[in-house]
Amino acid sequence: MNPLSLLAQLPIPGVARCHIPRDLGEVTTIGPEENPREARTPRAAVERIWNAVEALYRSGIHPAIQVCIRRHGVPILHRAIGHSHGNAPGDAPDGPKQVVGLDTPFTLYSASKAVTAMVIHKLDELRVFHLEDRVCDYVPEFDREGKRWITIHHVLTHRAGIPNVPPEAMNLDLLDDPRRVIGILARMPRTSRPGAFVQYHAVSGGFVLAEVVRRATGESIAAVLEREICKPLGFRWMRYGVRPDDLPLVAHDALTGPPILPPVSNVFRRALGASMPELLALARDPRFLTGVVPSANVVSNAWEIGAFYECLLQNGTLGGARVFDPHTVRHATNEQSYREIDLTLLIPLRYGSGLMLGDRPFGIFGPNTPRAFGHLGFTNIFCWADPVRQISVAVLTSGKPVLSAHVIPLLALLMEINRLPASPAARGA
Repeated sequence: MNPLSLLAQLPIPGVARCHIPRDLGEVTTIGPEENPREARTPRAAVERIWNAVEALYRSGIHPAIQVCIRRHGVPILHRAIGHSHGNAPGDAPDGPKQVVGLDTPFTLYSASKAVTAMVIHKLDELRVFHLEDRVCDYVPEFDREGKRWITIHHVLTHRAGIPNVPPEAMNLDLLDDPRRVIGILARMPRTSRPGAFVQYHAVSGGFVLAEVVRRATGESIAAVLEREICKPLGFRWMRYGVRPDDLPLVAHDALTGPPILPPVSNVFRRALGASMPELLALARDPRFLTGVVPSANVVSNAWEIGAFYECLLQNGTLGGARVFDPHTVRHATNEQSYREIDLTLLIPLRYGSGLMLGDRPFGIFGPNTPRAFGHLGFTNIFCWADPVRQISVAVLTSGKPVLSAHVIPLLALLMEINRLPASPAARGA
């Protein structure tokens, strides 16, 4: 183990951690994995990645971790470690615990945005609407407070100028009444001219896009996702929320790590409209988990969300099913913002049309990932594909820390994954 990773395991007062069993084999599940040689990958490289996952788990910050990595379409690592229920900080030490399974679904939070974006791109492909159409062409009440010229593309690329949501829009009782939600957003003044600045739209953008879909198709965005993407790919999960009967299956998320203090807490409240404890309470509410929150409540497991990215990596095809036209995938992944300072997150980022992009020498998916595309989820969920390395990756976690020593093994994991060399066909890209 990297000696620096040991720092993340040192007991520190005030840091909320879960209990780590001595024998990790007791809480580890290994799924179907092919011989990595079929993916032109040394077995030792796969074991180094898994060792990095175990080091991250030993930090005690994540009660459960699921990982699925495909290379050249071959699943080389498909494993889960920890507990989906019963081992979060504050849970009774002698209470019932459930070992996380490979099928256990996780809430993806902001990683949901990539799924929503591809629903929008699919409808553009089907010519239901065009990305440069104005939102108010479909939602007339949006033509107020300076929002007349906001386009669908502006919303996808976080340039609509409506990054924040009023507190009343976070009322979960409104999820069954999208017109009331869009009415609140319609009355909200914009913060900047459409197209002028990148401002991460943590929650607002998803509601706007979903309403455009509903007005343009007469169907909910959930129905379109099911018909156009999930059904062709044969998915059980990767949907907005879950059926009520499935609520007990969703991995329990836990607020972990040290307390979050200003100014970091202020950034989260400005971006998400609530404090971290409030957000976690909302996310565990059955109304959230059974509703439709297009920016935040897609529920999936690592196998399926990884397969979604493998489909994008293969230009829209997976297992013989054509889900997207290759041009649609390129439209979604082409760079729209080059290292601009995101005025919500206050860091430089690269964006495609609804997807986040990697970078060099280091990006959000790790080192030397300039062609990688995907999305992060609150707070340590990583889903991406990299055409250079021919990999699709899903790392799902149930701990919700912000700043703590767990960052050391987390970065070590990203670096280990990206030690996989470029595919010969992609060298020089």
